[in-house]
Amino acid sequence: MSETEEVQTNLKWYSLRVISGKEKKIKERIELEIQRKNWKDYVTQILVPSEKVYKIRNGKKVILERNILPGYILVEADPAKFTGEMVTAIANIPNVIHFLGKSNPIPMQQSEANRMLGKVDDNKDLSEAMIEPFIIGETVKIIDGPFNEFVGDIQEVNEEKKKLKVIVKIFGRGTEVELNFMQVEKNA
Repeated sequence: MSETEEVQTNLKWYSLRVISGKEKKIKERIELEIQRKNWKDYVTQILVPSEKVYKIRNGKKVILERNILPGYILVEADPAKFTGEMVTAIANIPNVIHFLGKSNPIPMQQSEANRMLGKVDDNKDLSEAMIEPFIIGETVKIIDGPFNEFVGDIQEVNEEKKKLKVIVKIFGRGTEVELNFMQVEKNA
């Protein structure tokens, strides 16, 4: 096993508390600091845990990135070298509060790290969640298809298939129509 492979297996994830809303900017600053001081071998990854979600705006699907853990950044580093000057340099970056464990960072348990990273990796497949989910009984307006402009009440929501069963009144009678999420918008 080469030294590089050995370092890779000993890496741990650390939780860094930061000012919420500034995670991306702080991540960039940490990356610059690591590059400037040539610590790339000791700090291998910096992540802002986020997931892709979508929202319907004006009948169009808009994909947004939402933080899973607002106010936190995950840092992967070699515990043997991740001490003293390196920890202090990162902790002194503006808007950084501190590492879990303050000046002696405590690594996350591997199971915790895997759970967080699994959540981040799953979302790379773009298995998006909707920010404002549809609710049974809610009134929606149909914006696409043969029932365009009709208003109806949701009877069933299938999150997996992204489909809805909506009851619309046609000639005074309630008729069940199956639509996908993109064909309706919440009735304001």
